[in-house]
Amino acid sequence: MTNEEHDRLLIERIKEEDHFAFRQLIEKYKDDALTLATSILKNQAVAEDVLQEVFIKVYEKIKSFKYQSTFYTWLYRIVVNRSYNELRKTKNKSFTQPQEETLTAIESTDEVDSNDLNRIITQALNLMKPDEALVLRLFYLSELKIDEVQEITRFSKSKVKVTLHRARKSLAVILKKQLGKEIEDL
Repeated sequence: MTNEEHDRLLIERIKEEDHFAFRQLIEKYKDDALTLATSILKNQAVAEDVLQEVFIKVYEKIKSFKYQSTFYTWLYRIVVNRSYNELRKTKNKSFTQPQEETLTAIESTDEVDSNDLNRIITQALNLMKPDEALVLRLFYLSELKIDEVQEITRFSKSKVKVTLHRARKSLAVILKKQLGKEIEDL
């Protein structure tokens, strides 16, 4: 059974008021959804609150879900919308320019393990403009195609590509500044 078929089965069970199926769906997607919300909001506590709202909305609207997209795409669209609504609500304008924070230093750039690398990349993404970080996360970390990123962000295909290009450059600048060496193959 494919992931999509499994989601469809869970959704059909949820439509029949199966609360256990809804818990399964939440468990399946909550970590990815929280990562996405946190990348936009730059605040885990606020992202957790937004995620609660998201799953309430999903529960309320799932009976009208028509499978025009995958559940994953639909959920991510709701997470993105709610996260940006929260940003507008709090009028948090500190994201218009990359923050002048520095990444946590690593002891030796010659011996970077995967935990250090994940931490450094996460911190770098948190320093980027929300749109750039969002597109990078969706394309590289969630391994979505350009069309799927377009559907989630509602950017035009060309804007997704341009944002992805700019985001790669921004990430390279941030990582180069932190690591003190040339970042290639981004």
